Amino acid sequence: MEFILGLIVLIADIYAIAKVINSGVPTLNKLLWILLILVLPVLGFIIWYFAGPK
Repeated sequence: MEFILGLIVLIADIYAIAKVINSGVPTLNKLLWILLILVLPVLGFIIWYFAGPK
């Protein structure tokens, strides 16, 4: 069960990072979002989901 949950978090984080890289925001903002997502995988994804995409 933990493997499936970890896989879901990994897929969500990869999706968020791909969306950040392909966005039109400045490079520094991209770097900060990616770092947030990598350092705090679940919380970073949730923050990005609500605050990141416009």
